[in-house]
Amino acid sequence: MSRPRLIIRGAAGRMGRAVAAAAAESRWPIAATVDVHDDLRATLPLGDVVVDFSAPAATARLIELAVAAGKPLVIGTTGHDEAEKQRLRAVAARVPTVWAGNFSVGVNLLFALTARSSRVLGPDYDVELVEMHHRHKKDAPSGTAVRLLELIREARGAGPEALRHGRSGLTGERPSGEIGVHALRGGDVVGDHTVIFAGTGERIELTHKASDRAVFARGALRAAQWVVGRPAGVYDMQDVLGLRD
Repeated sequence: MSRPRLIIRGAAGRMGRAVAAAAAESRWPIAATVDVHDDLRATLPLGDVVVDFSAPAATARLIELAVAAGKPLVIGTTGHDEAEKQRLRAVAARVPTVWAGNFSVGVNLLFALTARSSRVLGPDYDVELVEMHHRHKKDAPSGTAVRLLELIREARGAGPEALRHGRSGLTGERPSGEIGVHALRGGDVVGDHTVIFAGTGERIELTHKASDRAVFARGALRAAQWVVGRPAGVYDMQDVLGLRD
């Protein structure tokens, strides 16, 4: 199977460099590497798919240009608020787009297991989510944590008001239906995520720990291979990996 020519946007960042390294290791054709302020309009004709790990403020312009050029997208940039993300997804749906907060195969299995566990265990089990990343990460909770929370809320029919970000002081008894969220930052941690379902007499913990950004880069390349030639629309790694229930 031939591999599409990549345009890597955000190439100077950690993930951009990881994608470029993974592509080079597997002899994947890289048409161009660009940063946020480079002229993407002139670069788009050179490649078959754009892989973006840049900055949330730059996503709208990327999508606008990709839609105009008819180029498929793989978007891994996080940090958008919910309203902005919904607006951008509506525009991105005009071309084949894989948009994911995490491209790790293991994390996407965690997504599937979390959704199923939330449905099976139900409201009798309290849910807490703990994530940890390196000291340089700018957004919290992480994009992966946000997606896990979406899956939990969907399974429970809960709104965003159910989320409790940390606790301090005299908080009182834990309300039924609350979903605890805890973001830890320090050192060079690539990404740890744990979902805890605490019931009476037992506790289930689902954990994924990444020790190398290469796992995300390889997943992004897998998404780039998959998305080229797909019908227009916004997909995620559950689609790429065939993990839909």
